[in-house]
Amino acid sequence: MGATAAAGQRCASVPGGAVVTALERLGLTALHRLEPETAHKAALMALRAGLTPLPGLVTSERLRCTVAGLSMANPVGLAAGFDKNAQALSPLSRAGFGFIEVGAVTPRPQPGNPRPRLFRLAEDRAVINRFGFNNEGMETVAQRLANRPRNAVIGLNLGANKDSADRAEDFARVLAHCGRHLDFATVNVSSPNTEKLRDLQGAEALAQLLRGVMEARGGLPRPIPVFLKIAPDLSDGELSEIADVARASGLSGIIATNTTLDRDGLHGPHAQEKGGLSGAPLFGKSTRVLARLSQLTAGEMPLIGVGGVASPEQAYEKIRAGASAVQLYSALVYEGLSLVERIARGLDGLLERDGFANVADAVGTGRDAWI
Repeated sequence: MGATAAAGQRCASVPGGAVVTALERLGLTALHRLEPETAHKAALMALRAGLTPLPGLVTSERLRCTVAGLSMANPVGLAAGFDKNAQALSPLSRAGFGFIEVGAVTPRPQPGNPRPRLFRLAEDRAVINRFGFNNEGMETVAQRLANRPRNAVIGLNLGANKDSADRAEDFARVLAHCGRHLDFATVNVSSPNTEKLRDLQGAEALAQLLRGVMEARGGLPRPIPVFLKIAPDLSDGELSEIADVARASGLSGIIATNTTLDRDGLHGPHAQEKGGLSGAPLFGKSTRVLARLSQLTAGEMPLIGVGGVASPEQAYEKIRAGASAVQLYSALVYEGLSLVERIARGLDGLLERDGFANVADAVGTGRDAWI
């Protein structure tokens, strides 16, 4: 998904900002002429080749934070899905993110669903994907993670093979194999693109799955935080059950949310494609789930807000709804990688405007408006 190009202004900290903006716009135009999955691969290639200007560390006293024991330069992270196979860890560590999540990764390599399986909805600033956990498998990804940059916070989204006889065990296997190279891991039972995967969000099945994952974590050289990524299409009762299971299982936090199956209010020729919808239309729904989880957990469990974040104001809204940190991905398709620095620096300005000494002080201060 074309993350090498952006519309908008480049922060002044990058030399030649006007030129960079023009280059990003040209790159975005070129990438959007390609089939979306081809454009995504081209964006990764450009990153690895050093063709994308990168700001390096973006931080301040207000932005520095600790989430589930992870020390972050800022609370703006990259969501799973962009770098599925951990191919661009070095350049991504210099792109301004406070933390990076790669994957999802399954025990065995799998091709995923047939193409086409990625669709831009430009009118809605959205994306629909039905990839189906396509990845190169834990053996290959673990080798790349072993050579990861050490000055970045890097996590892995754990997945299960489509044809696995025991999907719950798959999550634990990936963690056991890759965990020594990670700063955190995420249990992904919320992708809508693997048949019946979301069934694992039920209280009993989820508790059993998490027991296996936490046992695998106990066998690592050092314990790492484990998060659970949930769907936005859950009832209030289901959210309550998940919050209870998360606490009982010893999870470090919850990521809210994955993509949605809703199609309300969409426009354009691809609006009814099957798969998970992400981007701007998801912002309200995912933020309401985030706020409700914050209420259910009484602020005792770190939450990461993801879904439709495309501006400093939206990142700030997620934080005020209860998120200790945020993630983005789909907005990069339309705004480019320079969006990361714009959000981080803009968030810093919003915190200063409202008198917060640190981002942690703003967490949950606007939650009631979403409940």
